[in-house]
Amino acid sequence: MATMSIRGLDEKALIRLKSQAEQEGSSLNSLVLRLLQDTGAPVQLNVLKKFDDLDTLAGTWSAKEAQAFERNTAAFAEVDAALWK
Repeated sequence: MATMSIRGLDEKALIRLKSQAEQEGSSLNSLVLRLLQDTGAPVQLNVLKKFDDLDTLAGTWSAKEAQAFERNTAAFAEVDAALWK
């Protein structure tokens, strides 16, 4: 994926872009990608998708990975009785 710097952008334009991104609840990068797409440029808008849950991770571990996780986190389920006195 390419990275691009924009040189020569005046402060007022940057402030307007940041303000618009904030009003839309998106990042400056997402706003610029959308604006580029509006010009007809081929742009992938879902590259920086925002998630509020872990649904995309569900079911991605193999059985071996899940067993390793259970084994490595088993100690966290133990209660130290001395700490509760």
